[in-house]
Amino acid sequence: MSRPNIIFYFSDQQRWDTIGAYGQELDITPNLDKLAEEGVVFEEAYTAQPVCGPCRAIFQTGKYPIQTGCFRNNIELPKDIKTVADYFNEGNYETAYIGKWHLASDGELEKEPTIDYTITAIPPERRGGYKGFWRASDVLEFTSHGYDGYVFDENMNRCEFKGYRVDCITDYALEFLDGYNGEKPFFMTISHIEPHHQNDRNRYEGPDGSKEIYKDCKLPGDLEALGGNAREEYPDYLGCCKSLDNNLGRLVEKLKAKGIYENTIIVYASDHGSHFKTRNTDEHLNGYDDYKRSCHSGCLHVPLIIAGPGFRGGKRVKDLVSTVSLPKTFLSMGGINVGDAMVGEDLKTVADGQTENRVNEIFAQISESRVGRCVRTEDYLYSVYAPNKNGGEYAGSDLYEEDFLYDIKNDPHELNNLVRDERYKEIRAELADKLRKHMVEAGEKDPKIISARECITN
Repeated sequence: MSRPNIIFYFSDQQRWDTIGAYGQELDITPNLDKLAEEGVVFEEAYTAQPVCGPCRAIFQTGKYPIQTGCFRNNIELPKDIKTVADYFNEGNYETAYIGKWHLASDGELEKEPTIDYTITAIPPERRGGYKGFWRASDVLEFTSHGYDGYVFDENMNRCEFKGYRVDCITDYALEFLDGYNGEKPFFMTISHIEPHHQNDRNRYEGPDGSKEIYKDCKLPGDLEALGGNAREEYPDYLGCCKSLDNNLGRLVEKLKAKGIYENTIIVYASDHGSHFKTRNTDEHLNGYDDYKRSCHSGCLHVPLIIAGPGFRGGKRVKDLVSTVSLPKTFLSMGGINVGDAMVGEDLKTVADGQTENRVNEIFAQISESRVGRCVRTEDYLYSVYAPNKNGGEYAGSDLYEEDFLYDIKNDPHELNNLVRDERYKEIRAELADKLRKHMVEAGEKDPKIISARECITN
């Protein structure tokens, strides 16, 4: 069999528990659930950075935001960093990018950018090495709403679309496939913005009728307990997820019609989740009252389903994995070995059960709301933050304070913070050591971590 085609179909701000394969009771994702039955479900996949721009920088470079400098939104991807597209170009793959880019503009957080492509065409040198089919906007929520908008093509022409945004972005992917001649294998990224809230309206925009269709939906445990704006917004959120699934079905049908489905790997994931304004409420969070930017699982835990050559059999992987590993995994799918040039691991080895001596932990960096870090193990979630440091200004710190500790097995919805519980003193010390090790491996300085009890004493 020839080298596979690879499609990275990813959403923005989608929780893992919106999907049937992860326990969603409503019929939201029949197409994705079928893909899960054919392929591999990573039950415990977590983002390494729950902010749009930094996570996208990871997806393009296979490096942590602290390494690329893209630690918050509104920082352009450095032009001297070798990207996934660069490697695929060298490997004689055709590359295509569709949807939200979010790596071309540059400026101070929440201020007018000094380099601004938010609503204009992104020039070729700022496309991260993608040289082929291009239908993208730097900040898609600024050039469109749930219905109607525009993107730009590879020649910087404005492409207007009418209709629901997920449908229209998928139309561009189908356009690429219609013109695909099969001379080379392809790597295509389809970067949807749904179910991200619409910034200028500060709400989720599902297809018309979503609020009525899903008005009686059951909320996830953390949202039911903590409130936020989930009861009002979750029906439209589910409508967005349903549309993403419908359009995945359209994509699969097109692949089958072209006769290339069996030799195409589909990777479905999200950049991060959503906590529906339930978590970022403390005074030290720089005033953020939003949907992400936190180390809680509502933000970090994401769907990850891979199906196609090398990823078959309906496997369910329980090991903790990080989406920081996706770039290395994409390239491995195409027979391209990057060695230590990218962080993470080839997820195929995990899917195949080759996990001897593997460290079953994930590490995440938090920005904008704070300078934060966390480590997740099988049993615990432990997080720290840098006091008196603005997360939009500083990428890291040499001093952190403990923020929270959750006993996941006994408190799966993360409602009981044990960070000051004396019974967990040794566990916190052990987790602090693990976290510091992850930070050093990610290119950070070995920091000092002050215990929460020490902060009270002082």
